[in-house]
Amino acid sequence: MLPYAEPYRIKMIEPMIPSERSQREQWIGDARYNLFKLKSQQVFIDLLTDSGTGAMSQEQWSAMMSGDESYAGSRSFEAMKETVSELTGYPHVLPTHQGRAAENVLFSVLVKQGDVVPGNAHFDTTKGHIEFRKAKAVDCTVDEAHDTSAYHPFKGNLDMKKLENVFQTHGKDRIPLIMVTLTCNSIGGQPVSLENLKAVRELADRYGATVIFDAARFAENAYFIKTREEGYADRSIREIVLEMFSCADGMTMSSKKDGIVNIGGFIALNSESLYREASMFNILFEGYLTYGGMTGRDMAALAQGLKEATSWNYLESRVRQVAYLGEQLKSKGIPVQEPFGGHAIFVDAKRFLPDVPVEEYVAQTLALELYLESGVRAVEIGTLLADRDPETRENRHPSLEMVRLTIPRRVYTRNHMDYVAAALGNIFDRRSLITSGYRITYEPPLMRHFTVELEKVGGNVQ
Repeated sequence: MLPYAEPYRIKMIEPMIPSERSQREQWIGDARYNLFKLKSQQVFIDLLTDSGTGAMSQEQWSAMMSGDESYAGSRSFEAMKETVSELTGYPHVLPTHQGRAAENVLFSVLVKQGDVVPGNAHFDTTKGHIEFRKAKAVDCTVDEAHDTSAYHPFKGNLDMKKLENVFQTHGKDRIPLIMVTLTCNSIGGQPVSLENLKAVRELADRYGATVIFDAARFAENAYFIKTREEGYADRSIREIVLEMFSCADGMTMSSKKDGIVNIGGFIALNSESLYREASMFNILFEGYLTYGGMTGRDMAALAQGLKEATSWNYLESRVRQVAYLGEQLKSKGIPVQEPFGGHAIFVDAKRFLPDVPVEEYVAQTLALELYLESGVRAVEIGTLLADRDPETRENRHPSLEMVRLTIPRRVYTRNHMDYVAAALGNIFDRRSLITSGYRITYEPPLMRHFTVELEKVGGNVQ
């Protein structure tokens, strides 16, 4: 049996700049221990996010050259709309400049003060838009999602008893939508099964509720349905995608993920009336209905990227690379969320650094150690990201404190994954020396992790 090989060749490269630990100590101190504030040239391997950081194909670059930059009626929009409708079954499409813009437009129609929005571990921008409108996001994820060592093939699933309890407690009039994230980023890039999506649809129909997908990584979710869910092994990715979207009324999309482009997003809807309401806000916030903050060339690249993202060869290569890093970390005894997700490996920081108090931001502490050790930039998915309770202003401590090693699409090689694993292995070997973390010196009132500033609590962070 031959070893697996990526189904693409590299024809253009970008230099990466190694650095010394003394340099990194200076740079991260200047950045107030916020990895978002580092300059890109101060980072060796950048695993901060997979959002807009992937490599486009020659076909995508070719499409960009023929982009139609017309203000209204762009043929590039028509190509994008045709592709989106073909994949999702939704006839109404609104382009936006990125995913959080799509949330802003749609929630401007649907969400008001006092509302409750249940879902599966809402993403940070989703929760931010909900709480900005003085509404409440309720996490209904299955309990297995919060145990990184437990095996469950679909840890992104919603617990149907929890979901129904939200309706029974608050009443359907206070619930403008159910938000389902595919795959569920906040608990480890975990997929949602079609069986679960159908159950959510059935419950929503009983209560007359709207179902919206945060579909940034919908293709990766379809891959896991094909490979893990009984009855779908012989179905194509696009057949599975169409069945997934039949369980919802619409979607928001950050095209910077499974669209494999550097910028862009969209809303796709079944309802013409909801489309018309959202159109007003799209024009107000984004731009005209046929460009919505995107250039024609970017819409042309997106139309092609969505086709590539729903091909088996691409998805197999994508998920295999993530799993390779996961296996390398497991072989060193490093605790990670299992089974592996589609876009990242999530390291369980509480189990990795058990001596760092949770109030000292244990996941951020580990992410900073990784940068100091190796120049690898990852991101905290823990208390910093969870933000403060909007009423009590106390820190929200999620059940999981994780460091996300997010793999850009078609960018890094297996050698890069080995380097990341070795760096984390070095830290794991000296983890007993790391007993303190960081405290906040500045934070904004909402979505603080992007601009927060920190300082060391003790002197024994190595």
